[in-house]
This record gives sequence, C-alpha cells and structure tokens, in this order.
Amino acid sequence: MPGHKVFLFPLKGSSARKRLPRDWAIEEEEEDAAAAHDHREGTAEMVEAAAGTKDEERWSGMLPELLSDIVKRVESSDTRWPLRKSVVSCACVCRRWREVTTGVVGPPGETGQITFPASLKQPGPRELPIQCYIKRNKKNSTFYLYLSLTQTFMDKGKFLLAAQRFRHSAHVEYIISLDADDLSQGSNAYVGKLRSDFFGTKFKIYDSRPPFNGAKASMGRASRRFASKQISPQVPAGNFEIGRVSYKFNLLKTRGPRRMLCTLQCPTAENIQDKPQKTAQVDALGLDAGSIVLKNKAPRWHEHLQCWCLNFHGRVTVASVKNFQLVASQDTYLTGGVDDDETVLLQFGKVGDDMFTMDYREPLSAFQAFAICLTSFGTKFACE
Repeated sequence: MPGHKVFLFPLKGSSARKRLPRDWAIEEEEEDAAAAHDHREGTAEMVEAAAGTKDEERWSGMLPELLSDIVKRVESSDTRWPLRKSVVSCACVCRRWREVTTGVVGPPGETGQITFPASLKQPGPRELPIQCYIKRNKKNSTFYLYLSLTQTFMDKGKFLLAAQRFRHSAHVEYIISLDADDLSQGSNAYVGKLRSDFFGTKFKIYDSRPPFNGAKASMGRASRRFASKQISPQVPAGNFEIGRVSYKFNLLKTRGPRRMLCTLQCPTAENIQDKPQKTAQVDALGLDAGSIVLKNKAPRWHEHLQCWCLNFHGRVTVASVKNFQLVASQDTYLTGGVDDDETVLLQFGKVGDDMFTMDYREPLSAFQAFAICLTSFGTKFACE
C-alpha cells in the first residue's frame, strides 16, 4: 500500500517477534549460538597465530653463535636414530633454525648419516656403505625401504621410502614415495618412479626433480598430469630420466646368475647446477658427463656346493636369483671415487621370505639404489 512500509519479518523488540512458532525460535537461538561460537573460534585462531608469530620471532632472534652451538651439540650427541629426531626437531622450530641446522648437518657422503628427506637423493659415503633393508608385501605389491639401526636383521629400522607396483597393459610402473600411505604420482610425497618394458628386462628410472638445470622432463601423459600439480613454480616438477637398467637375455638357458647393466646420472658438485658437457667416450655410450656404468659382479662357481657364490660378508643368508652385487664397468670410470672394478657400490640379497638387505655407497644415492633393487623383483622372461 502506498505510504506504508511492509516488513517481511517482525522488527526486533516487537510483539510479533515474541509470537514466533517454537521451532522457529529454537532455530533462531541455535543460529545465534553458532555465530557466537564461530566468532570465538576465529578470535582464538587469531590469538594463536599471533602467539605463534611472537614465538617464532623470539626463537629466530637468538644470537647466531649460540644458535649454531646448540645445533652442533645436538647433532654431535644424537648420531643414530631414533635419537636423530632431535636434529630434525631443531630444523622444525622456524625458518632460521632450519637454515642453521641444514648448514651444520653434513650430507651422507661426509657423515654417513641420513637425516633429512633431501639426504635420500645425495650420494652415500665413499669408505663404508650405508646399510638398509627392504620389506616386501606380496598382497598389495608394496616395498618398504628402511635404514638399518643395528647389525642384526631384527630391528624395526628407520623408514625411508616406499614403492608400489602398478601393472599396465604393456608395462609395469613402481611409484616411489616418502609416504608409505600415499603412493600416488600426484602426491606431494612423490619422489620418482621406475618403469619397465613388457618383458620386464629393461627399466627407466625417473626423478621428480631435474638432475641439473636445463634438464627436460619426460613428455608422457603421466608427466603432464604431474607437472600441472606442482606446488612451487620455481622448482620444475615432473619425471626426469636419470638412469636405465637392463637385463641380458639368456635364450640358451645356460647356467648362471642374471646379467645386468646400469647407466646412471651421478652429477658431482661441480656439474650439479649446469648441464654437463659430453666427452667423446661418454658420447659413444650415449651418456652425459657425470654418469656411470655399472655391471653385476661375476660370481664364482663353488664345486663343493654346486652353485654360484658371491661374498656378501654375512649380509645375505638365502640363495636367490635376485641376489646381486654391482661394480663399476671397466669401460668407463666417470665419477670420482670409483677407481676399480672390485669395489662393490651396491649389493642386494635375500635374508628372509619377504626381507632383503640393500647396502650402497658413493656415487649412488638411497633413491637410486632402491630403484635399482626394485628391478630385481618379478620374473625375467628368457633371462634366467
């Protein structure tokens, strides 16, 4: 009606508001209570964030000399897992603590210790190998890599990596992850994968990060999906080929172990930032400088035992066609620290129904060694 205001809902304090149906009144009270609760939660979050900022400023404001001394004391006292968690805790305090801690803690090649996830893609020590073991779950085709904490095979170990086998129509893939419960290529924990051909005799190893600046990612369909989900555009994400593993055919079925050949990208500190230059010898092999060719060490025939034998120095206890030792090929010594064909750079062998040991050293990383060992699982047609 002209000249009159029409209200769709009664004004606050009016008698009409008091005559609301009971269920409407209850709903209105619940909405008011929910709004008040949300307000309190929002205020609490703001207070918590402010407190967290103040705590971070307080911790980051510590004198550099004192902070460095604290981290060095923790790092030197807690040399083995699980006490090593204290070092990781120091890196989790704030950004400044993380920078100091990562600066104090040396790479595995110098310390023989695996502390941070980045250590899994750094070369192992030169003198003594890092001892690990792999547990297999046949039910879901999953493999778990652990760092050995003792010399026995009974310790729980420190979890490092997990991999799961996925069978496709013409090939098999092993997705490798930092998270044992999240084994997908789109996960933030994805670190790389292993891909085989139809016969399971030729494999390619892919890293989620480029081995050097300018490296080109694989243009497969899965790589394009993964690259679209990258978190940091400053660091290229995808699948970068860093190695190949091949098993030689044994069509005549002659007696003997599997014969395998590995070609791996092992960039040194000098060429890790820039693309390596090729030499005539390296170009003939189809590799980049900073790469290395590995072959399985030839076993000896034991007349008394009537079997092929290798000396695993007590780290392997069950005879298996999967057991192997890798040494540098005589054709090429491309990485510093590899100076003969007798030094075992990687050994893998069976110690139980679903348990295997894995020991590696420079120039291999834990990720590369794990990927190579995964190639040993599964049947190799015409290879054994």
